[in-house]
Amino acid sequence: AESLLDDIVLTHSLFLPTERFLQQLHQQYPWGGVGEGIGEGAGLRRKRAVLEVLLHFLETYKGLLQEEESAGKVIKELYLLIMKDTSLYHDLEDEILKLHQLVETVELKVADETPPPNKQVKPLFRHFRRIDSCLQTRVAFRGSDEIFCRVYMPDHSYVTIRSRLSASVQDILASVTEKLQYSEEQSAREDALILVTMASSGEKAVLQPSEECVFTTLGINSHLFACTRDTFDSLVPLPEEIQVVPGDTEIHRAEPEEIANHLTAFHWELFRCIHEVGGGAGGGQKVGAGGGGEADQDRCHVSCGHGGGLVLHPEAGGRVPCPLLTLSPHPSCKQNQDMLSFYAIIIGLNNAAISRLRLTWEKLPGKFKNLFRKFENLTDPCRNHKTYREVLAKMKPPLIPFVPLILKDLTFLHEGSKTLLDGLVNVEKLHCIAEKVRTVRKYRSRPLC
Repeated sequence: AESLLDDIVLTHSLFLPTERFLQQLHQQYPWGGVGEGIGEGAGLRRKRAVLEVLLHFLETYKGLLQEEESAGKVIKELYLLIMKDTSLYHDLEDEILKLHQLVETVELKVADETPPPNKQVKPLFRHFRRIDSCLQTRVAFRGSDEIFCRVYMPDHSYVTIRSRLSASVQDILASVTEKLQYSEEQSAREDALILVTMASSGEKAVLQPSEECVFTTLGINSHLFACTRDTFDSLVPLPEEIQVVPGDTEIHRAEPEEIANHLTAFHWELFRCIHEVGGGAGGGQKVGAGGGGEADQDRCHVSCGHGGGLVLHPEAGGRVPCPLLTLSPHPSCKQNQDMLSFYAIIIGLNNAAISRLRLTWEKLPGKFKNLFRKFENLTDPCRNHKTYREVLAKMKPPLIPFVPLILKDLTFLHEGSKTLLDGLVNVEKLHCIAEKVRTVRKYRSRPLC
């Protein structure tokens, strides 16, 4: 029964939107004493069952409920009904106390409708400069969170705007225009501003006015630029972008275990920020969809870049230390149970630009070649990553899984079978999805030392 309740709460948005889900609970919780048509025993059992679902729902979603005003309104009404039953059903006192604590935790103001206090504004530094990214505490962001962000001009000056994380391109441009003191008449003409994302490589793309949550789609080394269409072609990356230098001696001095420990600690912080259900309380998108998974995937791409400097060396002899350096932290990553770094290093070294360097690979010591083959077998995708899954099943938490594979499994489960069959809920599908989501809970059930 407890597992089924968890299945329903984790997957309800697939077949029943949040507001309707809560309305069903509301209808199942009639308020009234014995004299109003409900026997005391039957009424108590019914109310306790509804309370159990509601408590589990609040524990799972907590802060995400702030994203849906309508859901908060239903919870308030239900909460008031339950509080009226405090004096009639003394056996519910423990559950009601827990409910009261949870409602306070998710900041649902029930007693009055006074406006909430000013929320703390989070600086979104990780999209500006890497040094700030290293200093910033990693926390989960919600769409309603307000952030400070820099938007650059073609001359590389910038304006700092305050915006919601879920703001649309149109909203961002309105804030930028206001900062630049553009007149409404000027904005309506052809020289109105457009919003552009630009990577350090010079790749750029124009964002459409209706696009939302653009801050979450920025890459590790991407920035937002505001310009007119006439100046779009003249945009160039920021001059202070960190460039890869062949033969960087600083990284060569680091111990493999130290590199692996830093990777593990950083990935663990990102993994902790992924909510079990992403995209808001009724989004229907599971792990990693707007809840932090993009950051982990970006980190995977960054880790793959560890072998990227290898091709910058003009001679094979100079390249040899690079695969040694890249592969050396690998055993420690596996020992740390950081499978994200483990996979990323192998994927990086299997890149076509690196794997084709025959002379470089021939100069590697034999033990490193054997080690690489062993690790390649572990990451072999044959039979749906059978080897990796068997190894992962033997590991105990805490561990960092290869996140893209979890997203692949969830996509396959969702798109591979129907949610409703002949008008009835496909319970088997919901059970499989919930079980996959629960694995994330299991991996993080113990703190990382």
